[in-house]
Amino acid sequence: MAIVAASGGVASASRTGGVTASTGRSSATAFDGSGMWIWYVNQSNGGSIPGIIARARAHKVRTVFVKSGDGTTYWPQFSQVVRPLQAGGLKVCGWQYVYGDRPGDEATVAAQAVKTGADCFVIDAEAQYEGKYSAAIKYMRKLRSKAGKHYPIGLAGFPYVDYHPSFPYSVFLGPGGAQFNVPQVYWKAIGYGVDTVMGHTYLWNRPYGRPIYPLGQLYQDPARSEIIRFRKYARAEGARGVSWWDWQEATNTGWKAVGDPLSAFHHGVVKDYATLSQGGGFFDLVLWAQEHLRGAGQSAPRTGVFDGATTRAVKKFQRSNGLKVNGRIDKPTWIALLRYPVARASAARLSAASSGHSMPRAKRYEIPPPALRH
Repeated sequence: MAIVAASGGVASASRTGGVTASTGRSSATAFDGSGMWIWYVNQSNGGSIPGIIARARAHKVRTVFVKSGDGTTYWPQFSQVVRPLQAGGLKVCGWQYVYGDRPGDEATVAAQAVKTGADCFVIDAEAQYEGKYSAAIKYMRKLRSKAGKHYPIGLAGFPYVDYHPSFPYSVFLGPGGAQFNVPQVYWKAIGYGVDTVMGHTYLWNRPYGRPIYPLGQLYQDPARSEIIRFRKYARAEGARGVSWWDWQEATNTGWKAVGDPLSAFHHGVVKDYATLSQGGGFFDLVLWAQEHLRGAGQSAPRTGVFDGATTRAVKKFQRSNGLKVNGRIDKPTWIALLRYPVARASAARLSAASSGHSMPRAKRYEIPPPALRH
């Protein structure tokens, strides 16, 4: 698969899952505004509920994301703080790190946080879920069956989609999946400037059609100017909220930068879509495009590989929609494709998609694993 950047311009306003895909517009949810992630409650203001509430208010933090589970283990700390923090005026969401070995049991743990009163829930799925399409489907179906069709769920995954061709973004962010995309945009850990990392993240995440609520970093003591620029960039992209990893590692400088007023952002952002063309091996974003082509009535294969048959289907779609016929899935083609719905993922369908194609490894990991994020 050949990859180039799409042309600039204004993003589409098509809607996916009840939210405006390109602008991030949605009804008010716990994802809106400023949020702070809590890993260990006892290491966040010493576990003091009044202290957490006071600090959040002082720095205009509206939502706290408290760890509620790790794999198949529920973390009681969530049950202990959710109601007191809500009584203090905060939105409280649960989050869980998942592995995919026992997805049904993991979904049960996630649902426990929902039942306990979480205002929203976030799935932290990373390297362990690469290539695990059937597990992702099982997890999402069980969680949705317990949480409800419209309950607000986010995915906090890798920001660089193109580095992770076999990660099942199309399941976690597809029909019946998470309505909110919360990529981990840890620019300092990745090793590039805010603009470069945010630009790459938006370029590759935009085609999934979910509103993007970027998760920034306060660990590793990033400069105040970088935190402010991250906030400005997100606002310029139309994000209705950002959040920060994490409470226990944030410095006083970081806390202040989270809540300080923002001045104007004088550098416009170009709202691009990544462009795909023929060549290469399995890639989840190609599978996502093929599903949309089929939803539009084209006889595209369901392989996740951009082959000759896919190119022919793209050309037919472009011709029938009055687009430039070039066989590439460029920005105008993405915008047109995303108007067509796709069916909810099934294990049998995605098993067929990957049959005969080995699941590729990540090109590299742009951020270190959780245990090393200190």
